[in-house]
Amino acid sequence: MRFAVPLIAASAVLAFACASYADQPQMHAALQSLNDAKLHLEKADRDKGGHRARAEQLVSQALAEVRAGIEFDRTHLSPGEAPR
Repeated sequence: MRFAVPLIAASAVLAFACASYADQPQMHAALQSLNDAKLHLEKADRDKGGHRARAEQLVSQALAEVRAGIEFDRTHLSPGEAPR
């Protein structure tokens, strides 16, 4: 019984993650790519005259925009789109 609650909770989180990914696979792929880019920028040596730091800021902005786009699409219908 002690393992049942964490197992059920983990299953619920996994099911939600799969469902949220399935609705917008390209946007979620973009999130993954941007997160990968951010990690590479953070690992780069030296600042490259401020360009690396600026690139990190822009990637962070892009991540926020993609997340906002995902949320917007979940709450708004496109012209001709059937209600979900």
